[in-house]
Amino acid sequence: MFATVFKTGSIGALVGLALAWSAPAALAEEDSAGSVDDTAAGLVVATGSRLAGDEKRTRFVVDVDRHVAFGVFALADPYRIVVDLPETEFKLDAAEGRAGRGLVNAYRFGLIGPGKSRIVLDTSGPVQVDKAFVVDAVDDQPARLVVDMVETTREDFLAELALQPPRQPVASSPPVSGHEAVRPGGASGSREIVVVIDPGHGGIDPGARSRSGTLEKDVVLAFSKRLEESLGKSGRFEVHLTRDDDEFIPLAERVNIARNHKASLLISVHADSVATGTVSGATIYTLSERASDGVAAALAEQENRSDAIAGVDLTGETDAVADILIDLVQRETKNYAVFFARTLVEELKGHTGVVKNPHRSAGFRVLKAHDVPSVLLELGYLTNPEDEKHLLDEEWQHKIADSVANAVAQYFGERHARAPF
Repeated sequence: MFATVFKTGSIGALVGLALAWSAPAALAEEDSAGSVDDTAAGLVVATGSRLAGDEKRTRFVVDVDRHVAFGVFALADPYRIVVDLPETEFKLDAAEGRAGRGLVNAYRFGLIGPGKSRIVLDTSGPVQVDKAFVVDAVDDQPARLVVDMVETTREDFLAELALQPPRQPVASSPPVSGHEAVRPGGASGSREIVVVIDPGHGGIDPGARSRSGTLEKDVVLAFSKRLEESLGKSGRFEVHLTRDDDEFIPLAERVNIARNHKASLLISVHADSVATGTVSGATIYTLSERASDGVAAALAEQENRSDAIAGVDLTGETDAVADILIDLVQRETKNYAVFFARTLVEELKGHTGVVKNPHRSAGFRVLKAHDVPSVLLELGYLTNPEDEKHLLDEEWQHKIADSVANAVAQYFGERHARAPF
């Protein structure tokens, strides 16, 4: 039988009924057979997904193990339809979702936050959600979540988008207001020096993928934990990870985590990829509004899409750097970041391969904390078989983690004498 049927010519009306995370009570009333919080019964399990239809009307179906509460909303630039679910175990093929059909170019799925999972459908243009409903399990047929989409105009899409109620952010941290001023690159008093390690991507955002299926999000998390261990050996550093499991964290949230911990250094860890060629080796990036080269610009654009990949609404974002005092602090912060990047390059050269011109710069959003020196470390290229082999090797991970830790110790040990002012 059918349950939880929403049929509307308006995305706004649909979301008003079905947006699970901003209006759970309303959803629970509409969905008496399910609940937004399905944790009592364990994780929801998704066992299959598929697309059907054409460029005028497309249906997306997910097989689930029970009746499930859900939310649906739309995002523009790029066009996306987002389905929010309780935390779900996706028992789907790794390649599922890469091939599109009809109005959908591709889709992805994964954990978006504590207790929440998400499916993001990239559409070829503006679409309207005509119906979204759950079909209960019958005999040997599993329960199914169905989303029907139809073609629409951009004008109508944007008009209906304006009707969507505001949503809660994917993740939140304590506000940064009142943040105690700490000199960039140094520590105050006798407190331990705080270093924040940021394993890139996570959850619904897998990052780069090797030809054999190795995911960037897994590689960088494993390395980040090794680096945490290496930094902890000396007892000089208080180390925090922005994530310690397969969870998506928005870029702005990663910056806030570093600031809220009053970090003296942020290291964002990634693994690169290229469409063609056999490029290999590590690269270190620092922040610059003007990219040092085309490769750096392209990578920054790719990494900055992380939030869009996860279905985060980027409209209304503002630049926190608003006055001349903060601007002056940011200039000093950038100088410290450059100093650490150069130190790190020299340390890595003795232990692993690096690319030509290994220190580069571009406008990476995750590096934009105005008072925390920040670098982005690309460990190597997942698209290079030799680099991939290294990235998966625990001995190599430990060796490079120790090398990075040595660079951190050297940076803080020499900054008073060598860092620019």
